[in-house]
Amino acid sequence: MRSVARLVAALAALALLSWLGPRALPDYFVRVLTVMAINVILVASLGLSNGFTGVFSLGHVGFVALGAYSSGILTLELAKKGAYLPDLPVWLAGVQLGFLPATLLAGVLCAAVGLVVGAPLMRLNGNYVSVAMLGFLIIVNVVLVNADTLTRGARTFTGIDTSTTLPWAVGWMVLTLILLSRVAYSAFGRAMRATREDVIAAQGAGIFILPTRLGAFVIGAFFAGVGGALYAHYLGSFSPATFYFSLMVTQLAMLVVGGQGSLTGAAVGVVLVTLLSEVLRNLERGFSLGALTLPPLYGVSQVVLGMLFILVMVYRPQGLLGDAELTLVERGPDFPAARSGQEVL
Repeated sequence: MRSVARLVAALAALALLSWLGPRALPDYFVRVLTVMAINVILVASLGLSNGFTGVFSLGHVGFVALGAYSSGILTLELAKKGAYLPDLPVWLAGVQLGFLPATLLAGVLCAAVGLVVGAPLMRLNGNYVSVAMLGFLIIVNVVLVNADTLTRGARTFTGIDTSTTLPWAVGWMVLTLILLSRVAYSAFGRAMRATREDVIAAQGAGIFILPTRLGAFVIGAFFAGVGGALYAHYLGSFSPATFYFSLMVTQLAMLVVGGQGSLTGAAVGVVLVTLLSEVLRNLERGFSLGALTLPPLYGVSQVVLGMLFILVMVYRPQGLLGDAELTLVERGPDFPAARSGQEVL
């Protein structure tokens, strides 16, 4: 009962923060918190495949892009559709959905694409699947750039309502972490980790490798689509370049820094990298403190983040948290026991 009370208290505190934040904090901090919550969704969904099954995907951002564009098209006002996308198919030109159903449909679409793409690719191992998923990301980008009738091509896709507020982002973040934790620390989650540790031993224990990997991949694709929709309705306008290599590298850095085998690590990585990026970005403009004057150093934030990434990979390759999790509930029989050098917080 105490663990349940702690969980309820934590969720209530998050709900209160998301409600009071826009009223009590400057707009800048509200925006940082909103982006942080969206990134937790994206990085945690990436970690379900990369960390728990060991299938290192470089194409996760492709699902984010698909979710953003599909939600944007579905929620675009009919008058704006006629002006911005005059060549839309008839069945799509007359459709305008609300924010929530469009977000859910974006997730379902990405899950369906993930099922089709993952069925052959999840049979691969090691660097082969990483390169194949990078190819998927490139294909998605090329399609978005050339599908003028649906996406306006390389031009900015604009006119989308900015419905993603801090409460929406935090709410989806909490729901995502709860559902992913139920998946990761279930019997299915044990099968995922078994395929990560030793494929041959997992097969010997009766675990079907392809369905296990594919299930994690599809679930991650769904939440990537949801996060992409939230991102789209936060930005209001974007282009295919928004969801490409830069975002891919940022998300991978957040995941690797925090810990690939931990949902808590994904959240910690997002918080650390986001806060450090914001601090460095403000210092790039230069500042004066008494006799000390620091000139503008544009680009230093990327240099420092790159150095942090290298240091973590050298001295803590499993990430800051490794496989450790912060849990507010009692550990059940499906929760993984701590391995050497790791612990459950």
